[in-house]
Amino acid sequence: MFKTIIVMLMAVTAGTIGDLLLAKGMKEMGDLSAKSLSGVINAAVQALTTPKLIIGTAMLAIFFFLWLAVLSWEDLSVALPMQALNYVLVAFLSQYFLGEFVSPLRWGGTVLVCIGVVLITKSGGA
Repeated sequence: MFKTIIVMLMAVTAGTIGDLLLAKGMKEMGDLSAKSLSGVINAAVQALTTPKLIIGTAMLAIFFFLWLAVLSWEDLSVALPMQALNYVLVAFLSQYFLGEFVSPLRWGGTVLVCIGVVLITKSGGA
């Protein structure tokens, strides 16, 4: 179980960093829904050369392969809730790095998610 926790923490961290980089990169590119078809195509080409989007995608790939490793030895009913730790990291890092407002209600939900992850992890035999 210790191996699962360590690899899941690495996976969640990689996934969270990937999500943050993708969000930051796309915010810098602007709202795609307001663009014409040619604007969306230009944005897609630009995305292929934007470092934040490239690194973000690479981090999500790392998450994916770590997740595959965890699934090879752990029950899905234990491993999947551990992914919810992503919510905690996203809340903290979005507020700090992206300047997003995280309301007290959202923090409360984040605490409940943490409690649920601990309960499920403990039930897995740790």
